[in-house]
Amino acid sequence: MRTIVYTEPGSPDVLHLVDRDIPTPGPGEVRVRVVVSAVNPTDWKSRQNGTVEFPEVTPNQDGAGVVDALGDGVSTLEVGDRVWTYLSARNRPTGTAQEYTVLPAERVVKLPAGTSFDVGATMGVPAMTAHRALTVLEGGPDRLHAGALDGRVVLVAGGAGAVGHAAIQLARWAGATVITTISSDEKAELARRAGAHHVVNYRTEDTAAVVKAIAPDGVDIVVEVSIVQNADLDADVVGQRAVVSMYADDGGATAELAVRPNMSKNTRYQFVLLYTIGETAMRAAVEDVTEALIAGALPVGEAAGLPLVRFPLAETAAAHQAVQDSVTGKVLIDIGDTTSAG
Repeated sequence: MRTIVYTEPGSPDVLHLVDRDIPTPGPGEVRVRVVVSAVNPTDWKSRQNGTVEFPEVTPNQDGAGVVDALGDGVSTLEVGDRVWTYLSARNRPTGTAQEYTVLPAERVVKLPAGTSFDVGATMGVPAMTAHRALTVLEGGPDRLHAGALDGRVVLVAGGAGAVGHAAIQLARWAGATVITTISSDEKAELARRAGAHHVVNYRTEDTAAVVKAIAPDGVDIVVEVSIVQNADLDADVVGQRAVVSMYADDGGATAELAVRPNMSKNTRYQFVLLYTIGETAMRAAVEDVTEALIAGALPVGEAAGLPLVRFPLAETAAAHQAVQDSVTGKVLIDIGDTTSAG
């Protein structure tokens, strides 16, 4: 089979296309014939800055495809099931940038009928991170469903990114009023297509004034991509006992928080890293995202506010570079029969 591997950390140039034997699933594992692999920032950061703990590593946490073989003891899936995967390369050498990948059965999730492989491949890191960010409000829901966030106001920083896009969609599905900040007219249109009720261009508008006019009692949840840039804004616009859910590290920069404005509102700051949220939160995210998929609440593509930028498997290095360069949209790698990807 064709697979992308690297044996040392570094730039996208360390990624190589090679031929390897098709792997056999062990007990509790399944083999997935990968149709679409997705690239997230965590993938290039792990490749560039991580430690290579195996003789060779195949990158990419997320993907979608078809169950091809079952290991002993697997009863939750069947050969032929259309599935999406998450944390595929977490503590394992086998990510989704290859024609077949073997994974623990619990990291492989059935795709609802009618859900495309493209949608499935985008669910893992972005949608599950967004789910966690939206479910850590004190007194708020720890599960998402239609109506779960009725009466709440959610501010999504960077609504044109993959996590921001998923946060807009999930919050809208759950009944929240959704405000998002963006940096251009192009991204504003994408955020509107994703379902944001209000879009604020932070480069040309007084963001705090606009947000407070929309939500005079304050924002309940901030899904924050850049706490370094937005700390003062968040402290200004949140309401009492709000939460600021931070899922990005701004390249290792240090944020400064004003004590008194946050203390007076009892603001909670919640760090969010999908890898370490725990199995209970992980399972809740998988189940709720599946329900959102069944409801048709998580479409992708330009018309849905998340353009798809596609590469063939042989150009995985270019796909990683595109994400590293902050391309607008979701980067996908076509691997299998994409005629059925939808």
